[in-house]
Amino acid sequence: MPCAQHRYGLVSIALHWSIAVLIIAMYPLAWWMTRAINEPETQANAFEAYQVHKSVGLTILVLSVIRVVWRLLHRAPPRPQEMSRWERWGARLSHVLLYVLIVGLPLSGWIYVSAGWNRAMGAAFAIPTLWFNQFEWPHIGFVASLSEARRAVVADVSMNAHELLGWSGILLVAVHVAAALKHHLVDRDDVLAGMAPWVRPRHIPQARKETRQ
Repeated sequence: MPCAQHRYGLVSIALHWSIAVLIIAMYPLAWWMTRAINEPETQANAFEAYQVHKSVGLTILVLSVIRVVWRLLHRAPPRPQEMSRWERWGARLSHVLLYVLIVGLPLSGWIYVSAGWNRAMGAAFAIPTLWFNQFEWPHIGFVASLSEARRAVVADVSMNAHELLGWSGILLVAVHVAAALKHHLVDRDDVLAGMAPWVRPRHIPQARKETRQ
């Protein structure tokens, strides 16, 4: 029999770390641009930053959808048998919340942009989304076609969700990192090694030799 799987596949690992790096990079960019857009001397650069922010966000959305589909089609490595019931429940819950985050955060931003309503100014605006200046990313059709009053409501709700998910993401990522370090440093199992290819597994299952009669 082949050795039991102790690592995620290369596709899962690549998607995981790509999404993680992009999301983490978005936070300082978001903090800077939301302040710079209000200053006359930095407005031009802030506008470009918003386009980069939207481009990266949509890239995260595409990668996240692929990640969710890939996860549904491929089983994750088994969790250590030593994990308690509450740890298993917590791990499942945190992973579900992380999937909600990586899809919901960019999706709520796309909905807000598609509404074509500037919540801060209380006025409609028509600014295209240029994906890394390569092509214009379309708005969500049924959102963009709503009346102005309804688009204002959609913009308010979607931006509130975007901000809530953004702040929640900091907590979720912190918990996720803390849990991974606990597994590696305290429990000394191979949970971290399953997703971090630079971490050497401590317990590699041995293959059973087949006997022929």
